[in-house]
Amino acid sequence: MNRNKQKLEILIEVLLDALMVFLSYWLSYWVQFELLGNLSPLRVTEYEWPLKYLIPGLVILYYATGLYRPMKVTGRLKEALRIVRTNVIALLLFLAVLFALSTNANYPWAVSFSRRLVIRFIGLFTVFTIGWRNVYRLFILHMRKSKFNRRNVLIVGYGRAAEGYIERINSHKQWGFDIVGILDDNVAVNEEYNGVKVIGTIADLERILAANEVEEIVITLGLAEYSKLESIVKLCEKSGVHTMFVPDYNSIIPTKPYTEEILGLPVIHIRHVPLMEGGNFILKRVVDIVGSLAAIVIFSPVMLVTAILVKVTSPGDVIFKQERVGLHNKPFQMYKFRSMTVQPPDEEVDKWTTRGDTRVTAVGKFIRKTSIDELPQLFNVLKGDMSMVGPRPERPFFVEKFKEEIPRYMVKHQVRPGMTGWAQVNGLRGDTSIKKRIELDLYYIENWSIFFDFKILFLTVFRGFVNTNAY
Repeated sequence: MNRNKQKLEILIEVLLDALMVFLSYWLSYWVQFELLGNLSPLRVTEYEWPLKYLIPGLVILYYATGLYRPMKVTGRLKEALRIVRTNVIALLLFLAVLFALSTNANYPWAVSFSRRLVIRFIGLFTVFTIGWRNVYRLFILHMRKSKFNRRNVLIVGYGRAAEGYIERINSHKQWGFDIVGILDDNVAVNEEYNGVKVIGTIADLERILAANEVEEIVITLGLAEYSKLESIVKLCEKSGVHTMFVPDYNSIIPTKPYTEEILGLPVIHIRHVPLMEGGNFILKRVVDIVGSLAAIVIFSPVMLVTAILVKVTSPGDVIFKQERVGLHNKPFQMYKFRSMTVQPPDEEVDKWTTRGDTRVTAVGKFIRKTSIDELPQLFNVLKGDMSMVGPRPERPFFVEKFKEEIPRYMVKHQVRPGMTGWAQVNGLRGDTSIKKRIELDLYYIENWSIFFDFKILFLTVFRGFVNTNAY
């Protein structure tokens, strides 16, 4: 997209968001004190002050949470969920400020400030913002479909990246791009992919740029041709045409690589792991400690009854300890209520529990199905061996086996293993596909947020306790 047009669209978004704040706030005031007839000990002027901070504050918050990205790269549902999440944060901040001011004698009005108005304001603002953005999106997409607002794009280099780009552009005509052709040194002229033809070699780029026939250049060179990249970029920059680079290393680096700068030197991390950042690491650990302590108290009656049942129905220890591989590939002893008959340790190393397994006791079958056998892992969480949420830990034998068979399997050990996880709430528990489980584990690792953890814990309540794959 042309940068000036993109900046104009974002400016319009900012202005309309600011207008929605203003309208939502005063509509909330009107509903609270005019329509519903509620009385307030405060004057209108004392309700005016928040707008001085709400408008810039919400714009900054929206910017920080990525709500001013180009609309063509953000889905409607994803954007709506992000708006709801951001507005909940704004609501909590607003109420926290009011609470802090109400404890200060210099702000006596803060005690009487209507909290209902605040909640109603955030609700209306959420509805209005989602509404206008969807209408605006339809308008923008309509404009991009029109013949007056389309951009000619030339692709330089033919390979996997070029094919992926063509497929996405062809399936989203509303984005406003028309691909005029491909330049490549290894594919014959007139060969085509999805209706886009090879129209020449890379040597023809200078002639095409001089003719001023294209508005954007998309470089999609294969890895073997990256030696040509510098000269192509220089040529494009010299012509002043907007240039984009689609890297051909998706099999190596994830879709959203994490970059940083070391004294001016750009560094790309092969995989972004948010939990390796200090603040996130500490936040998750605090939640784990508080959550595990609360869960131990809540589930202590269940654990006591389970311990008694295990002890009286089968000889052996109540708690079963098994070596698992955790954070940074370090082994630890994971706790579970014993659900099987006592076996020699060497028989447990390389065997899965299968349907009809005679080793499982009567009580064990029930507590495995309901995941009650995993409650002692709350003490693993408290110790720091595990987290409430994360990839499930595996036995050393299987770790050694899977790391040779499944690409990127060992990445899961860059975070603490969890009692529950994204794979588990999506039905991948027990005797299920390890490959699919790892795909979901990697998604969790790369997209971690504290809200994602809460979502998984919430889903665990409804999906995760009954394990249909436990035998």
